[in-house]
Amino acid sequence: MGKPTGFLEFPRRGPSYRPVEVRLRDWREVYEPQADEDVAVQGARCMDCGIPFCMQGCPLGNRIPAFNDRVYRQRWREAADQLFATNNFPEFTGRLCPAPCESACVLGIGADPVSIERIEYEVVEHAFARGFDVARASASETGRRVAVVGSGPAGLAAAAQLRSVGHAVSVYERSDAIGGLLRYGIPEFKLEKAVLDRRLAVMVASGIKFHPNVTVGTGGTPIADLQRNYDAVLLAIGSTRPRMIPVPGADLPGVHVAMTYLEAANRAVRDDRLSPIDARGKRVVILGGGDTGADCLGTAHRQGAASVTQIEILDRPPDERPADQPWPTMARLFKTSPAHAEGGERLFSTETLEFRGHDALEAIEVRDHVTGETLTVATDLVLIAAGFVGPELERLDLAVAPFVTARDTLAVGSDWRLGVPGEVPVFACGDAVRGQSLIVWAIAEGRSAAAAIDLHLSGATALPAPLEPYSLSW
Repeated sequence: MGKPTGFLEFPRRGPSYRPVEVRLRDWREVYEPQADEDVAVQGARCMDCGIPFCMQGCPLGNRIPAFNDRVYRQRWREAADQLFATNNFPEFTGRLCPAPCESACVLGIGADPVSIERIEYEVVEHAFARGFDVARASASETGRRVAVVGSGPAGLAAAAQLRSVGHAVSVYERSDAIGGLLRYGIPEFKLEKAVLDRRLAVMVASGIKFHPNVTVGTGGTPIADLQRNYDAVLLAIGSTRPRMIPVPGADLPGVHVAMTYLEAANRAVRDDRLSPIDARGKRVVILGGGDTGADCLGTAHRQGAASVTQIEILDRPPDERPADQPWPTMARLFKTSPAHAEGGERLFSTETLEFRGHDALEAIEVRDHVTGETLTVATDLVLIAAGFVGPELERLDLAVAPFVTARDTLAVGSDWRLGVPGEVPVFACGDAVRGQSLIVWAIAEGRSAAAAIDLHLSGATALPAPLEPYSLSW
C-alpha cells in the first residue's frame, strides 16, 4: 500500500489541462505534465483495503496496489515491472480506458477513487523515458509460426505475448498502417500517434513481422492459405460494422458514420492537409453521447466548426451512483470529457426522426422525449456515433454460419477456437468475439487467446489467461 493515512490526507488531483484556446490550435494531447511528487501523492491515496476490488474491476487483473505503492515511494522501475507483468500496453490504457478499476476502488465508496488510470500513464511514460524494459523477450525460438489477422489492441496483445515465448508472429492488417482503430479511429489529441509508433518499434525489434495493406479473407489472401503456411491463425478483426439510424434522409450528402469522419481527420492530420469531411464553418450535429461522439466533438472543434450539438437518445445519466448500479460495478454516470469543456451543446432524451434536405443535408428533425416536442435543428454535417453491431462477417471466406452467435459475433470454444475445418486451428478474440467493448477487454482477450495458442503449439504454457471467452456465456 501507499501511505497508511494518505487517503485521509490527500484529495484526488489529476494533471492540469492545457488552456482551451491553446489546445484547439493543435492536435497534441490535452494534459500538462504532472510533477513526480504530485503523482507520488496520488499513489499514497491507495488504501490498505484488505481485498483490492480494483484488481477485480480490471479485466487484466493489474496489480494496482503494488504499483501504487511503488509510485508513492518513487521506485519507478519496480512499478513498471508490476504493471508490465499484466498489461502489454499501459501507454494505451492509461490514455483511453474508462477505468473500471476506479469504479471498483474501495476508496470510491465514500470519496473520490484513486487516480489509477493516470498513475498507470505515469509509470509507463517513466519506463520509456528511463530506458526500462517495456516488453518481455524470449531467450529461444520454438520454430512455430502464428498468423494474427488484425492489428488493433487484441491482435497486438496476442502478438506480443506469443513472441515473448519464442513463436514467430506475423500480423496482417488490411489498412495502410498498423494499429487498427488505435491508428485512425482515435484522435491525435487523445493518443498521439508517436506513442503508437513507439510501441510498434519495440514490437518490430522483438521480431514481430507486420504486413499492412493485406486483406485476409474475401477478396484477398484466403484464410486457408494462412492455415497452410502457419501453425495457428488468430482472427482479431474487431467489431467494425457501424450501427446506423434508419430514418428518412439517412443517405443525404452530409450524413456520415463517425468512424469514416475520424479516419479522414486522422489521415489529414498525418498528412498536414484538409480533411475531405471537414467541419470548418459548419453546423455539426453528433448523434451519440459516448466516447466516439466525444472524439467527434473534439475533432470538430479543432477543425473550426461553427457550432456543435451532441444528441443522445438516452436520458441524462445521474451525477451520483444509482441504487441499481451498486459499488463495485461500473455505474453509468454523467461524464464530461475534455472535448465537452471546449464547447458545444448536449441534448439528452432526444430521438432522431428524419434527416432533411434536397441536394444536401439542411436539418434534422428530432423529438424531445421529456416534453414530447418536435424540434428542427439546422445542420450541415451529421456524424452518426451510435456504436457498432459486430464484425464484418462478409470479410471471412469461411462458411461462418456455424461459428456465429445470436449477436452476430464469432462463437469460440473454451480454448478460443473457431470450429473451422483443417489441421491448423483458427482462433478468434477481441471485439469480434465480445462485441464492441473497452480497450482493456481487447488486450485481456488477446492475452488469453495467446495462452490458448501457446498451449496448443507447445503442450503447456506459462502465459497468463485473464479471461474465458465471452461467447461461452451466450
